Amino acid sequence: MSDRLLARLGLIKFDETELPAVFRRVSDFAHEGLPSADYVSVTVMTGRRPYTAAYTDETALRLDELQYQGQLGPCLQAAAERSTVLVPDTAEDTRWNRWPLHAARAGAGSVLSVPMPILGDVSGALNIYGRPSGAFDDDAVQAAQTFAGHATVFLANAHLYDRTVRLARQMRDAMENRAVIEQAKGIVMAERRCGADDAFAFLTKISQDSNRKLRDVATALVARTQSPEEGTAP
Repeated sequence: MSDRLLARLGLIKFDETELPAVFRRVSDFAHEGLPSADYVSVTVMTGRRPYTAAYTDETALRLDELQYQGQLGPCLQAAAERSTVLVPDTAEDTRWNRWPLHAARAGAGSVLSVPMPILGDVSGALNIYGRPSGAFDDDAVQAAQTFAGHATVFLANAHLYDRTVRLARQMRDAMENRAVIEQAKGIVMAERRCGADDAFAFLTKISQDSNRKLRDVATALVARTQSPEEGTAP
């Protein structure tokens, strides 16, 4: 595996690439640069059901999903045990309730799953499907492990960046919601000559009766106050 392949990971900018696209880049780079990587996918487990975050071919996705349905398979074992799992010849392997036979019939003679412990609550595996049996020798396994190690660090950083951005967005939205609701409460207090609790109850009742979010009711009231010619109802 060339240093160029690893360098390509570092060129991805988190502020310009959403998390699903980052996973796709990882699977694409593995497909392009690793030995015998005919089909590639990335399995992710976050405490819920596992899912395939990215794949380069429908065959990889279909074989992943067969593992999820049966709750057995090399990608699940690699992610759960954090150990590399190799299937040298799918036609001869009887593990995981004979899942390898499905891989053989789908055209994948060999399977290599390498763990990617992304974060404490997020584990995963890089799954590489090779068409012939015996596709992954020691050098191919080593190359896949090296790439997966770098990709794991990269995906951990991508996850942390995504979480930070989402948290900042949630905090901003919460502050904006609170500001407009407080402004609407002030308007109601002035118009109805009531206290803050009664004003909030008034807005809440309108929200419930009209099946609208409280923030939308407050926004409409503030807009109406700023443009009185448009009516009086919030």
